[in-house]
Amino acid sequence: MPAALPRHALIPLIIACALFMENLDSTVLSTALPAIAVSLGEDPVRANLAITSYLFSLAVFIPISGWVADRFGARRVFRVAILVFTLGSVLCGISQSLPELVLARIFQGLGGAMMVPVGRLVLLRSVAKSDLVSAMTYLTVPALIGPVIGPPLGGFITTYFSWRWVFFINLPIGLLGMLLATLFIEDIREERPPPLDLAGFVLTGIGLMCIVVGFELVGRGLLPPGAVLALFALGAAAIGTYVHHARRQRYPALDLSLLRITTFRTSIMGGFLFRLGIGAVPFLLPLMLQIGFGMTPFRSGLLTFAGSAGALLMKATAGPILRRFGFRRVLVFNAVLSGAILASYGLFRPDTPGWVILALLLVGGYFRSLQFTGVNALGYADIDRGRMSQATSFASMAQQLSLSVGVGTGALLLHLTVATRGGGPIAAADFAPAFLIVGLLSAVSCLFHLPLAPDAGAEVSGQRRREAAAERLAIEPDGE
Repeated sequence: MPAALPRHALIPLIIACALFMENLDSTVLSTALPAIAVSLGEDPVRANLAITSYLFSLAVFIPISGWVADRFGARRVFRVAILVFTLGSVLCGISQSLPELVLARIFQGLGGAMMVPVGRLVLLRSVAKSDLVSAMTYLTVPALIGPVIGPPLGGFITTYFSWRWVFFINLPIGLLGMLLATLFIEDIREERPPPLDLAGFVLTGIGLMCIVVGFELVGRGLLPPGAVLALFALGAAAIGTYVHHARRQRYPALDLSLLRITTFRTSIMGGFLFRLGIGAVPFLLPLMLQIGFGMTPFRSGLLTFAGSAGALLMKATAGPILRRFGFRRVLVFNAVLSGAILASYGLFRPDTPGWVILALLLVGGYFRSLQFTGVNALGYADIDRGRMSQATSFASMAQQLSLSVGVGTGALLLHLTVATRGGGPIAAADFAPAFLIVGLLSAVSCLFHLPLAPDAGAEVSGQRRREAAAERLAIEPDGE
């Protein structure tokens, strides 16, 4: 019975319905993407627009998600967001061409842009900081079930039915999420929400759009090099103008002053670089197994689910690990380890035993998820309640932008490798340089965590309570 659960467990589990749907959608799509490309008569590398367009939509619309929740109420916005996401899924399923699919994914991203950060905002405002790691575990365990079942489910549907059903399966999940939100989530809102920074929203939207689109097009030959450079220049100008604009606004669309908080800044910057590398995996791995190794989507999905299974196993140990070692040591060591494991995926060959691939994906998923949990929890360690909506919008935007850039990076590296050897069909050996570089990018993120204080985020990790208990035992040996 949901009502029998403690509050710091009930709210995350409800919000997890939305995360489950989004994560299921993304992992199912990654497995089905090569088949979608064939069905629509598109190049598999170009078909990655179906992934990046969604992530790009998230990055553009997330900055106003906190304001929308404050203005119209978190529960109402959360329910509408689930509805939009679900309708977008239907539109994706009936798409007849890649442009139609991309437009449907952008619409779906509008729902996702409100659904996930607003859900996270509800969580942060509903539980104490001392319960945050525990609540994050409750939140992410059901959400991680989506990525665990997504690859084999997507492979099964694509192999034996039609890729269109990978989108239609969101319908019952969306309806369940709306029902649970209506019954159990309070309609949290600010009594006097700040005014919308419309100019700031437009500037960030233009800047992010130009940079992401330019990055997606670079080296592809779809536009002249001068046009691509112009997109980058326009994007940089828009972002630069926004930085100047934000300094003069009391309530900017993205509150850049949050970056003055050490733990938040470290979470954003280190997390961005780490996710950039990890974000390339959902694109590169299924493509390598299906196009490079000749596997069916179903067999590919049965292997790639291991990464999410490893992430699911990690959740039971995240709290104790962070309490024992603290954020700084965990994030520095784990970034290097995760990057090395990611780079090792480039060593896979068509004759590599399936159990070896499965084992490395399982271990990689475990440590990758530990990094995500640590980075996410650290980011809110020193944020007060009044700035939670701005912080969640900022963090969610950075996360989705890094994943979008990660997919684009993987596609670009693969394109350059094929072009360097003279073109032709994608071969198994073409994936090694891409995995090596994205693994290196994830590992380098450790440099952002090195300046952290040893006790950074101690209240959130539980380290402070652990140290206080040790001091009491030292003073009172009998524990009385």
